[in-house]
Formats: sequence, C-alpha cells, structure tokens
Amino acid sequence: MSNQCDMCANYAYDEEYDEYYCAIDLDEDEYYRYISDRSAVCPYFKNGDEYAVVKHQM
Repeated sequence: MSNQCDMCANYAYDEEYDEYYCAIDLDEDEYYRYISDRSAVCPYFKNGDEYAVVKHQM
C-alpha cells in the first residue's frame, strides 16, 4: 500500500503531526477493504508525478 501511496497526489504531509496521510476521506469500510486486501487498487489514486503530466503536454 505505501508504495502506491508514496506516488499519489492525494498523499499529503501534515506539518503539525510531522507525518503523511491520505487526503481522501475514506469511510470505514473502504479503508478496511483497502488495508486488508494487498491486491486492491485504490480507486482514488491520482499520479502525483509532475514529469508524467508535462510529458503528455509536449
């Protein structure tokens, strides 16, 4: 899970708690399903790679 989250644009840093968190408001069932199933793909994943975005613009 963390590998996919590390590349996600919704993975935000909270300076107050000094940690990263998912900025999408998942309900309890969605969160449990995603945590418990390692093969699950997050439906809210958005590639945070700015270079990939620029590559499409060229």
